Amino acid sequence: MRPGAGSLSAGLALALLALLAVGALAGCAGKPKVTLPVQERQTTRADLPEAAKYNVELGIAYMDRGDLALAKDRLDRAEKEAPHDPMVHSALALLYERLEQPNDADREFHTAMKLAPQDPKLANNYAVYLCGTHRIDEGVKLLLQTAHNPLYETPEAAYTNAAVCLRSVHRDAEAKAALLRAIALRPSFGEAVLQLATLEVQEGHAREARTRIDRYVETYQATPDLLALGMRISRALHDPFGEHRYEQRLRTDFPESPQTHALTQASPGAG
Repeated sequence: MRPGAGSLSAGLALALLALLAVGALAGCAGKPKVTLPVQERQTTRADLPEAAKYNVELGIAYMDRGDLALAKDRLDRAEKEAPHDPMVHSALALLYERLEQPNDADREFHTAMKLAPQDPKLANNYAVYLCGTHRIDEGVKLLLQTAHNPLYETPEAAYTNAAVCLRSVHRDAEAKAALLRAIALRPSFGEAVLQLATLEVQEGHAREARTRIDRYVETYQATPDLLALGMRISRALHDPFGEHRYEQRLRTDFPESPQTHALTQASPGAG
């Protein structure tokens, strides 16, 4: 039996895709604050591009909260204010995806890319959408093109997304190659290390995966997911010392993380 082989879930892959896609968009539009304004801003024609950016930020914030009707209202306003802004159409595409309106999402993604064909963040968003709608070959091709785009500042993210996309259809050898490329470009990119270690566990190479995580957390900033995976692998390898070491670091470094809360719920008497 391969230790921990069942630890991989589709939810993990989809979570990473969503995280990187929304992160790429929010990185362009700016991180909206949680507190949303009550009063409307008065705008003049000269203010419209800035007003559109403001409404895109609000639209993304409402999407994050699950208020899709309010998100649509803000993004529709943004489109009227700046109909040729590619980020407006990219945000609308993400909204239509959430609304399960694939034809509208496709239309908005195509509009965004037509308006900014060299923008790698938009391409990454569209590629993630393609992967999420099972258009794997299209999505991977676009992600690899994005990774090679000299304007893209985080090609490791595109390679990692390509790997997640490939893993969703069990093209694991190609996924591993993409992840190794991501790590070669940026050894501190924890998402790629997490994906590769999980893949190694799935393939029955739990010790190699644990060694990979050990090296990472000794050198770079650990993440709750990596520490939790290291703990699970150690348990599968019947290594209580390693399991305790990872658990203690998870509790110490990330006391408020969902991973730590899950530990506390599993053992209410734990400190």
